[in-house]
Amino acid sequence: MVMRADETSDLTYFHPVMPHWLQRQAATRGDGLAVRCGHQQLTFSELNDAAMIAAGQLQAVGVQPGDRVAVLMANGIDFVSLVHAVAYLGAILVPLNYRLAPSELAYQIDDVGSRILLCDDTTAAKALETAAMLQGDLRVLTAGPPESAGDHRTALKSLRSLPTPEARLRSRIDLAEIHSILYTSGTTGRPKGVMLTYGNHWWSAMASVLNLRLHRDDVWLACLPFFHTGGLAILMRSVIYGMAVEIQPRFDPDAVNAAIDAGRVSLLSLVSTMLEKIIEARAGKPFPTQLRAILLGGGPVSPALRQRYIDLGAPVVTSYGMTETASQIAAVPLEDAPDPDGAAGKPLFPAEVCIGGPGRCLAAGEVGEIWVRGPMVTPGYWGRGEEARPDGWFATGDFGCFDAAGRLFIVDRREDLIISGGENVYPAEVEAVIAAHPAVAEVAVVAAPSRRWGQVPVAFVVPRDGGDLDTVALESYCRKRLAGYKVPVRFYRADRLPRTATGKVMRRALSARLSSAPMEDEPY
Repeated sequence: MVMRADETSDLTYFHPVMPHWLQRQAATRGDGLAVRCGHQQLTFSELNDAAMIAAGQLQAVGVQPGDRVAVLMANGIDFVSLVHAVAYLGAILVPLNYRLAPSELAYQIDDVGSRILLCDDTTAAKALETAAMLQGDLRVLTAGPPESAGDHRTALKSLRSLPTPEARLRSRIDLAEIHSILYTSGTTGRPKGVMLTYGNHWWSAMASVLNLRLHRDDVWLACLPFFHTGGLAILMRSVIYGMAVEIQPRFDPDAVNAAIDAGRVSLLSLVSTMLEKIIEARAGKPFPTQLRAILLGGGPVSPALRQRYIDLGAPVVTSYGMTETASQIAAVPLEDAPDPDGAAGKPLFPAEVCIGGPGRCLAAGEVGEIWVRGPMVTPGYWGRGEEARPDGWFATGDFGCFDAAGRLFIVDRREDLIISGGENVYPAEVEAVIAAHPAVAEVAVVAAPSRRWGQVPVAFVVPRDGGDLDTVALESYCRKRLAGYKVPVRFYRADRLPRTATGKVMRRALSARLSSAPMEDEPY
């Protein structure tokens, strides 16, 4: 049975049914460029054919409406076709972070109840290791041609090698239905699956285009990973707008600059650490005028970086958003970019943003929790039941304020959240892994400044029985259980952890012990 958002939420928005987005673009501008990646490129008509074939092959392995299809793949055209194939089936896309450890992936696959995992040649080994950890029946297939399985071709079958039956495909989209589930760590450290409806994606695209506007020859460069909402949002906007996308499988500042300087792209999405590397690689060379906007998100921007891109005249549009809002929900108006004061922007239409909460919105300059409301906001988390939404408002857990001009400023990205290279690292999740080590009595993880990644995690550890701290063994232990960017770059021995009267660890007291000099270490 197909999952509808209005079955799990009290939110009531008008959810029309409309033609399948890719199918409509194939019919109206089929010869137009849809996507290119390296030397491979497809028109909208060709991409539609690829998506329908993929849908038929998924149907051949038993994928039904409402089934969750887990995808562990790098950015590429095969990934794009799967994004639209699930829409033809009424299935749900679950893009997974290929940087996670197999145990982390196994948890998410089990939590969402997926029975199929699609991989590529770069993730085949991890996919098979993940499947081995699960007790259930998980079928692992490679989405590429048979030879793409590489050394694992004997253990894997290719989706393309399967017979394609007469497909029973849907030609219409109900905006109330769930299209994708993206996992993000909660403040408790347990990953949660954010459900995003077609309506969430549609209204996010509408809000963005009202700000950035659309040129017929726009090409959006996608170097953010597609398992992030910022990367996936580009693919959804492509078929809604009829806009081309240039894909880069991995972020490479030189490759990004080459695409920019060749005049191939006009729009670009980045996090601040990416932009810093791109500017460094440009060595003072200004950005060409064809680049209309650099949409910047993923955490705070340092004053030093802001001054660098202002000096270069880079068209940086800072923004604020999260997975739960299907990408940005506030952004600097294009005509005001770049903002010299570091504002995250203004609420995008038709979103609403409130500081302090519904019924008690704070005045300009007052700091409080950021609450959001609008049709781009998730209906909830997979398997977590309904959440209280007073009058439809969603509490982000982030803190900020408005100024007198209505600009939103982000004060803190959750009290304990560490943003390392644009990736969210939640201390509670890392602490749970370290605390399971038999030599550890207590542990607290906090952020340390890093020249390369903005922030990196460090751990304060109280050894069991007052013994010595084997930092090498702890690091090795963590690397087997956590993604590289979550592994602390330093392990400090502590006799005890500072706590409040109620027993809560005082993280700020631990942070105060760290040097203010940024670390050079690379966590991954």
